[in-house]
Amino acid sequence: MAQTTPEADWVSRIADDVIAEAERRAQGKASPAGDAPAVVCASGLSPSGPIHLGNLREVMVPHLVADEIKRRGVPCEHLISWDDYDRFRKVPAGVEGVDDSWAEHIGKPLTSVPPPRGSAYGSWAEHFRAAMAGALTALGVEYRGISQTEMYTSGAYREQILFAMRERQRIDAVLDRYRTKGKQQQKKQQKSKDAAELEAEEGSGAAAEEDSAGGAGGAYYPYKPYCSACDRDLTTVTAYDDDSTELSYVCACGHQETVLLREYTRGKLVWKVDWPMRWAYEGVIFEPSGVDHQSPGSSFVVGGQLVKEIFGGEQPIGPMYAFVGISGMAKMSSSKGGVPTPADALEIMEVPLLRWLYARRKPNQSFKVAFDQEILRTYDEWDALGRKITDGSAQPADVAAHRRASTTAAGPLPATPRPLPFRTLSSVVDITAGAEDQTLRILNELDPERPVRSLDETRPRLDRAERWTTTQVPEDQRTRVRDEPDAELLASLDEEERASLRLLLDGLDEHWSLDGLTALVYGVPKVRAGLDPDAKPTPELKKAQRAFFVLVYRLLVGRDTGPRLPTLLLAVGADRVRKLLGA
Repeated sequence: MAQTTPEADWVSRIADDVIAEAERRAQGKASPAGDAPAVVCASGLSPSGPIHLGNLREVMVPHLVADEIKRRGVPCEHLISWDDYDRFRKVPAGVEGVDDSWAEHIGKPLTSVPPPRGSAYGSWAEHFRAAMAGALTALGVEYRGISQTEMYTSGAYREQILFAMRERQRIDAVLDRYRTKGKQQQKKQQKSKDAAELEAEEGSGAAAEEDSAGGAGGAYYPYKPYCSACDRDLTTVTAYDDDSTELSYVCACGHQETVLLREYTRGKLVWKVDWPMRWAYEGVIFEPSGVDHQSPGSSFVVGGQLVKEIFGGEQPIGPMYAFVGISGMAKMSSSKGGVPTPADALEIMEVPLLRWLYARRKPNQSFKVAFDQEILRTYDEWDALGRKITDGSAQPADVAAHRRASTTAAGPLPATPRPLPFRTLSSVVDITAGAEDQTLRILNELDPERPVRSLDETRPRLDRAERWTTTQVPEDQRTRVRDEPDAELLASLDEEERASLRLLLDGLDEHWSLDGLTALVYGVPKVRAGLDPDAKPTPELKKAQRAFFVLVYRLLVGRDTGPRLPTLLLAVGADRVRKLLGA
């Protein structure tokens, strides 16, 4: 068996288990050339609307595990099943180009629903799948996509469907073991979920928990036809003959017909039967699922019985993954009214940073993706980890998470050549309103010994900072430098305040760099207190520093706070600082 990497983490441990399971299944089985890869990891996504950051965990957990297996030289494939043959359940709120008229399509396959107005794609499913596929490519996720519409309508599952219909009584008996306790548990879970969690469940391939097509007279059928007249699944199976495969159904639209199931391709197995059928069909060894699919009576638990007892396969190793929350998601236009998507996140986060959020937490640990001021701390943590790795002080699990975030088995992912602090970049683009000449001037002065010669050195992080500043920082919190000195405030200053400003102005030229200005602005109150500029701050000194900072902020931007003062001074420029501070 392949060995765990030295930087053991949750990904390595799961990869150990998956490889061991694959070897166990392979024992005694012939492996002729041309067979599918020995290890199959799987994800399922339903393009029923914007596929959000909670759904991304459905992809990232198996991606990270599959990538680790590939790093060890073991053949592995990551399947993403696009559940685009699911029914259109409801019209999602806040999707641009969509209104209540889309309600007429409820019950149709997602691939039969028209896309939002103005879309370049041919169907609802294709529109939302394309957005997610683009984000996955950017994130370095390699996978083989499977359209369930194509699988069902091509007849790929024909034998599995006919088999399930023949075994419908046995399937019903398995499902019956869980129906009562499953419903009780689901009601209990639903009551405990907040609105964000309920919203996050949309878009999951396992969102549907029904286990029956609703046959006439209470008969159980695991197959649900789409009506050949209205294309909706408002159908009831009235009869089925195992020998001839004749299936009769009636639809709420009034249409009724009898078809040969061995030829009919407009329908699908109900979810709780469909999922275990696919495990057996694809030979899936690893597939995680959300907490809502692992309670008693839910699809993962019941599926484990069905795949073994009915389809002769085995349930995948499937750890539960926890909820992904969002902090500060205002103004993300493409998901207005819903949960932000990976594409939204990639507008403000570099690829390695977003990958790191999913790599550093075990699947059963919840976490939040920040779109508000917390993003500044997230970038700071990422940069600090990079420094620890460089100096050798990082913990092994953190080293592993960083490596998984910044590289894949195929090689390194794109990164910013000169990753200046995100908070510094966001302050600069805030002050300059994105003017490239001014931005370059300021960044060039941050560190005179290592000047920034081109903004390309700071991209894509600079572009992410500009996008965050323009979309996430409220207008009333944007920085507006004064055009003229505040004459009234300057006239009201006492002698101590005037002396502090003189000390600051006198030191500008000598300290004109980010580090130098940092030392200067913190040092002025120390010198005025008769202390050495390097003295450790006391509570009294911190109070004096805060009062001094407020004074400078008021004179420069007319507020008590703003970007970090050293960055603000660099951005304003020495001449303008002197003018506004009354020199």
